[in-house]
Amino acid sequence: MAGQAGSFKLMKSLNRALILQTIRESEPISRSEIAKRTKLTPPTVTNIVNELLEEELVLESKVGSSNGGRKPIMLTIHADSRYTIGVDVGVKKIRLSLMNMNARIDQTKRVEMPERLTNDTFLSLLETSIEDFLEEIGAYKDSVIGVGIAMHGIVDATSGESIHAPTLKLRHVPIKASLEAALSLPVFVENDAKAMALGEKWFGAGKDYSSFISVNIGEGVGAGVVIRDKLWSGATGLAGEIGHTVLHPDGPTCSCGRKGCLQAFVSGEALRLQAAQAPEESALKKIKEADGAAVYEAAKSGDDFSQRVLREAGKYLGLGLVNIVHFMNPKLVIIGGGVAKAEEYLEAPMKQVLGERALTEDAGETEVVFSPLGEKAALIGAGTLVLSHLFHYEQAGKL
Repeated sequence: MAGQAGSFKLMKSLNRALILQTIRESEPISRSEIAKRTKLTPPTVTNIVNELLEEELVLESKVGSSNGGRKPIMLTIHADSRYTIGVDVGVKKIRLSLMNMNARIDQTKRVEMPERLTNDTFLSLLETSIEDFLEEIGAYKDSVIGVGIAMHGIVDATSGESIHAPTLKLRHVPIKASLEAALSLPVFVENDAKAMALGEKWFGAGKDYSSFISVNIGEGVGAGVVIRDKLWSGATGLAGEIGHTVLHPDGPTCSCGRKGCLQAFVSGEALRLQAAQAPEESALKKIKEADGAAVYEAAKSGDDFSQRVLREAGKYLGLGLVNIVHFMNPKLVIIGGGVAKAEEYLEAPMKQVLGERALTEDAGETEVVFSPLGEKAALIGAGTLVLSHLFHYEQAGKL
């Protein structure tokens, strides 16, 4: 009997998540339309919807149209009934956000990262930062259903372990286990580029695509690959590490220690190193330790050197895209991350190189867009890690 009860409970949770996801993707939607799309019986849909209404996860909204008979009552997600904490772990800072179920970010916090970290000090910093943020959000705290961590480097999403964070010089950090014990909340961990891709799939430029590639360009460079609506991690979690594909074997040294990686040409770190070599007439010479953001601001102010640096980065980004297009042949590539703010300087040379070097005309015309989520892409992706476990029937029972 225990086995049968367990099977029934699992089936109910699967059906519940399936109905939630159907409402989210098609709202406003009627109960009868949910039954039609999910192939669940009307009584099953009605019972589960009643539970969701009682828990305030969904709302009854306007009355829909009818071809005769009673007009159906439409259902929508109650976006403000639950919140997630999204955490974007960068090289120099940790960003935290409070996000509702429609990806509206209500509050944010920034914590500076110390120069030297051990596994223990990093986990302590994460724990303290999240606990402080939970106190700062006040009344929202009781509505938080989980924490999503977008972590740079190689991540085992199943165990929630950071396998290797090269820039932070950390290995085998048990993020999920440590934070769940400290916070008493579900915690989900994923590579930052993959988390960004998930956010794009749910709320950004990837909403209408079942397969696409999302490229995150910040202090490092990575990609999230979505195939048939699912994140693809590869055999050991390395899928998407395009920042370390080699464009020039004798090129500049990358943070990984190797020469000529894509990351060494287009990342925020690459822009910082080039800014340090600015000529005397450049506006960058007046800025102590100019970073990628300073290069962009100088370019907007008309600084010729900064504009050339960004356009050159656009060319190398184009070469990176040629490799992606030839290897994966995606319908869509989304460019996001902090460096993507320089779209006006990156886009033209990037698309020119892609058009010139792609093997076929169709490949050269692959749709490439800059993320509409802007600098919030990784934060939204981190929050979406939690939502994906609430809404996706494949993950039902894990939250």
